[in-house]
Amino acid sequence: MAKKAHVSETPATAWLKARDVSFTEHPYEYLEHGGAQHSAEVLRLDPHAVVKTLIMQDETARPLAVLMHGNRTVSTKNLARQIGAKSVEPCKPEVASRHSGYFVGGTSPFGLKRAMPVWVEASVLELPKIWINGGRRGFLVGIDPAVLCGPLGARPVHCALAE
Repeated sequence: MAKKAHVSETPATAWLKARDVSFTEHPYEYLEHGGAQHSAEVLRLDPHAVVKTLIMQDETARPLAVLMHGNRTVSTKNLARQIGAKSVEPCKPEVASRHSGYFVGGTSPFGLKRAMPVWVEASVLELPKIWINGGRRGFLVGIDPAVLCGPLGARPVHCALAE
């Protein structure tokens, strides 16, 4: 029987454990710019159930996190309208890392360095289980999506671009 790779604790897994959230660990070989599509392929998961964490900012440069299906894109126009912002745009990688405390490609919504609002595409909450970054590149955790609106406090929005 193959030994399962052990993943050292991250701020995200510490956050989950502190709140008694059960999760499964899914390490994989990270590929630069591979994104959620790559992790889904390697781990044999549905890319729709792999949720990416995007650090964005509004027109005043206030950061926010958006949780989106791995195979969908955020409509920044729809997101801005729903959250009462004039505009929303992705942060530059170095700015996103400064806000989140994570490297781009390893950003988790759990254990963020800086408090910020977290928004989740509403259809993510309809899935029976999701896989989301566990706080480092090449590491997803499998969780119940109810954790997003429960302990995390994410608020649902409809901001996925039509396929």
